[in-house]
Amino acid sequence: MSTSRTPLPQTRDHSLCSQPVQNPGGPVLEPTPRSAPTLPLRTQNPPLTLQIVHGELTDTAKLAAAVAQSAVIVSLLGPQVLRTPDPDVYAATYAALFPLMRAQARPPRILAMSTVSVVDGGLDGWSLARALLVLLVRLVPGAYRAVTGIAAAFVERADGLEWTVFRIGGIPGGADEASWRADREDGEAYAGGVGKKGWMLAQKRGALARWLVDQVENGQEGWVGKMPAVSKLSASKWKIL
Repeated sequence: MSTSRTPLPQTRDHSLCSQPVQNPGGPVLEPTPRSAPTLPLRTQNPPLTLQIVHGELTDTAKLAAAVAQSAVIVSLLGPQVLRTPDPDVYAATYAALFPLMRAQARPPRILAMSTVSVVDGGLDGWSLARALLVLLVRLVPGAYRAVTGIAAAFVERADGLEWTVFRIGGIPGGADEASWRADREDGEAYAGGVGKKGWMLAQKRGALARWLVDQVENGQEGWVGKMPAVSKLSASKWKIL
């Protein structure tokens, strides 16, 4: 894979997260959390080399610097369900990001996270599980407003850019090295409409990370300008490498 730099906005502390990871012949990722301790310890060991850029979501200069070095942006920006002090900050961040992307001679691609609370009428079918989940999320208006605002920002403002909004349900899984190694092999990934054959409400976070890496490497596989729901493929088995 050719070298790339991938900014990742951090989700829990409203900080930017650009992640450079470097290994021979591999990608370069560049994390920019507000503080170094927010990074997993495993990223501080070989073979990964990190260049950390600190900044807040409102720090346009730092964001611009990260975008200028990026071929692909993977954004995990989103609210905490029970604590969303400003639900509009996420859509506003993307609104500020899009012009920075367009300003590049070769604008980077972007994959951005939302949730299955967002309905895509062109892709989705009926799902009782999703309907119940949406009812629960609506009990926390700030969270619902935040995730729907993220999707709307892309649909309404990301014209001319190669974007994909991937919608997730539950993403269980541990953060330790053993969990990541096991979870990323937890079945095949599904991408498509909610409620369609093969869709499930959850996927291990390690498996989601693997799907994202595949999209970075393979050019988003027909999902440019779309909002696929991503989950574990129903009835799929563990991958054996």
